[in-house]
Parts: sequence; structure tokens; C-alpha cells
Amino acid sequence: MPVPYDRRRTFAIISHPDAGKTTLTERLLVAGGAIHLAGNVKARGEARRARSDWMKIEQERGISVTSSVMTFEHDGLQFNLLDTPGHEDFSEDTYRTLTAVDSAIMVIDAAKGIENQTRKLFEVCRLRDIPIITFINKVDREGREPFELLDQIQDELQLDIAPMVWPVGMGGQFAGCYDLETNQFLTIADQAKGEASGAFGKIVECSGIDDPQLDPLVPQNVLESAREEIELIGAGYAEFDQEAYREGHLTPVVFGSALRDFAVANLLDLIARHAPEPRASVTDKRTVKPDEKPVTGFVFKVQANMDKNHRDRIAFLRLCSGQFKRGMKLRQVRTGKDVMVHSPIIFMAQDREIAEEAGAGDVIGLPNHGAIRVGDTFTEGEDFRFTGLPAFAPEILRRVRLVDTTRVKQMRQALQDLSEEGLIQVFKPDIGSQWIIGVIGQLQLDVVKDRVRTEYKVELDFEPAPYQAARWLRSDDEKALADFIKAHKSAVMDDRDGDPVYLAESVWEMNYKTQKHEDVQFLKTKELE
Repeated sequence: MPVPYDRRRTFAIISHPDAGKTTLTERLLVAGGAIHLAGNVKARGEARRARSDWMKIEQERGISVTSSVMTFEHDGLQFNLLDTPGHEDFSEDTYRTLTAVDSAIMVIDAAKGIENQTRKLFEVCRLRDIPIITFINKVDREGREPFELLDQIQDELQLDIAPMVWPVGMGGQFAGCYDLETNQFLTIADQAKGEASGAFGKIVECSGIDDPQLDPLVPQNVLESAREEIELIGAGYAEFDQEAYREGHLTPVVFGSALRDFAVANLLDLIARHAPEPRASVTDKRTVKPDEKPVTGFVFKVQANMDKNHRDRIAFLRLCSGQFKRGMKLRQVRTGKDVMVHSPIIFMAQDREIAEEAGAGDVIGLPNHGAIRVGDTFTEGEDFRFTGLPAFAPEILRRVRLVDTTRVKQMRQALQDLSEEGLIQVFKPDIGSQWIIGVIGQLQLDVVKDRVRTEYKVELDFEPAPYQAARWLRSDDEKALADFIKAHKSAVMDDRDGDPVYLAESVWEMNYKTQKHEDVQFLKTKELE
């Protein structure tokens, strides 16, 4: 029997780079029984790589630059964990991934507090009403005071706080974590004092923080501080309220250490008990509820060449309603064509299985040869389009230079594939032959160069382009738009969909054109269709 939709939890993990997101992802998979080896993320060797970081450049740099999907079952629930890029140059990919989840875990480094990328991603969650659980990581290292971290969350993010798991000591004095809801003390297996930096291995059932059995386990000064802090929590912070959390007004906070496995199981338990089931999804015609019978879904990501042994291409489809079965025929709304889904995939990072069935909230992979792209809606025949999947105007524009000019065909294929993944935007000039690519950040250029070389055996270089800004053109007045394009032929190019894009040599020029041509819209974002 498949898991009913209300027993599914689809969530993402968001953070600034190096806050410990990839380590937490792996520990959650271990806690959920999905994998048995949890290796240090920085360790070399395939067996000890974090399971979600699969691309070569990720493994070399120890960062996530693509979004992975991992499915596992635990305690009668099905969890779909979407790991997002932490690096800000890949924020567009992260934004689209957040359209496919129902809740999120925000990971904060105890030493650094809320950082720039965390703040940006939080705003995306707020925009989409995605409820957030906060995990304050690395409490076993020297860091800020717990109350200072809570005040920052409260002040900067305007959220009510409900502490759920509290650190007993921090840094060199870290002795464990105390679960305020269950009155359990999480400590290391070997209770010898001075070894508090060891991994979690023992739960002590307590009657409360004043339970005398804690006295021999924790140094007196550390325990006295923890008791005072926990007393203050009761007076100073809200009690956990599921409704306020689901509406996005309150965040439960768990202090822990992903690397040492402290409070990871407690975090998973919070998601299981309180995170929302799959929610209703908005289309251009109506709202689709998860308990509807017809199968519907949208593609939020396309990934090429996940398996270096096969030139494959997989579209990640978030199911919004219905009970999908392998072999079903689904309508691709953009093209009007019916697609027979023979080999849908469920993911365990690099490990894959054929999905015999799936339901609302699940993410399945559709293998294809370039016919499916980001933003595509699939239904059982109904004609509508899921909304809210954007493309952003690029911030860096570069000319593409091919090192070996005999490999033009391969270069075109590579750029087309990467643009359909949403990694880059490609602009084809009407005049001249050099293509221009647009990205959000510098690291994306490194990834493009690396992937084109390893996956397509093509050497690329990027040269400065004479453009500083790009905007999509739209107008209700067809003649005004045609006249503008004709007058600016060398600066207007087509994107992958054939939509016109105006490239300006400076921000001043873009502002000038915007003011001068009021009957033409210059758009920073474009809805993917």
C-alpha cells in the first residue's frame, strides 16, 4: 500500500555556505534509516562522500551547487528531502526548489548567526508561506551565546521563537542537549567528563532540568547555567504552537551538532509531528488540492548527466495531486503532447529505483532526451499551468569562445542542455555568431566550464561582453515592441524560448531606455511556462 498523501513530508534545507547543511542532510538520512555510513563531508573517497553532493566540482570544493532529492520512509511516514545549493551564485536553482516543498529547515552556524544567504532564502520562504524549523548547528564549538542567537532571529526575521532543544554548555564546555518537550538529556555514550566533544550516544530520561541524576553527568557550573537559562526560556519565549508555525509566524528552534549527531533525531521527529502535509498548488486557472484524483505536477528542475555512465537527462516532477502509477500517460501542457511514463525514478541521492507509484508531495524523475524543461506542467488532460516558477535576469554576461572551432555542434548542445536545466541563460544574437551566456554569480561560470569539459569534451573560454544588464521585453502594443526591436537590432537577442531580451551596455542606459519607451516593459523576471 502506498503512503497516503497526508503521511508525506516534503521539505528543503536552506543555509549559508559552510553552516553544515550537507552534513545535516546526511545525518537525517542516517537517522531515518536511509543510509548507514555517515562520513565526514571533507573526507576524500567515494564511500565517505556526503550522499547528496555528486557533481565533481562539489566534491572537490565541499559545497553544494545543485539540488538533490532524497526519499526515505521512517515511522510510517514518507520524507522527501530536497537539498538545495548553499552557494549564493545558485540562488535561482534554490528558489525553484523551494516552490516544490511544503516546509524548510533553516540551518544557522552558532558562531556566525544569520548570514546573508540565509536571510535571502528566508525571504523566499516567507514569500511562499513556507513554515520553517530552525537548527542552530555546531554548538559543540565556540560560538555566540544561545540567547544572542535567538534575539537575532527574532529581531532580523520578525519571527516568534519556541526553543525545543537547548544546549547544555557550548564549545569546550559542551556536555549535551536537553529536549524541553520530552525532558530527555542527550549526551555522549562515555560519560567521562572532559569527553563532551564525543558523538551523541545516550539518552537520559529526566523528570526535569533539576533532576539530580544530571549532577554527576555535567560539570556543576555548566549545569547551573543551563538550569538558569531553561528557567528564563519558560518566562521569555512563546510555547510551541503548531498553527502559528504552519502559518509562518513562529519557528521552533533546535540547538545541536550535525557532525556529532546531537539533536538530529529530535529534528526529524519535529518534522514528522508538526511539518505540514502536501499543500494546495496554484495554477493560472484554479487551485489544485492534493486529495484530487487526477494526477498533476510541475517540473522544477532538470538535471543532465547525473550518471556519468549514461548520457541521461532527468526532469524532477513535484506531484501536486492524484496517485501516479508507472506506465501512465500524462499530458505535457506546453506542447499538448501525451507522454507515456515508462521508467519514473525515485531518488536516494545517486541511488535510484524505478517508482511503481507515487502520490501528492512526492518528487519523481522523468528520464527524457531534452523534450521536458523547467516550468513544464503535466496533467491527465486538463489544460492549466502551475504558476510561480521564475527565471531571473542574469547579473553577469559573458561571450562564449570555443577553443576548438570544429566542436561547434557539441558546444551548442552543451549550452542548450545547461540552459534547459536552468543553470545558465543563453542568448543568440541576430547579428554575429558568438553566443552570450548569462549567470547570477561567478561560480556558475566555473561550473559551466567544468561540466562542458567533463560531460561534452568541449573546452570553453568566456570573454567580457559589452553588456551590463539584461531585461525581457514585453508590450501590449505589438507595433511598439516590433519598432523597438528593429531600432536596437544589435542589442536584442532571443532567449531559449525565442522571447526577446534587451542587453544594455550600462545600468544607466537600461534606465534611460525604460523611461524613454514607456509602452515597452523591461522585465527582471519571467514566468517559466
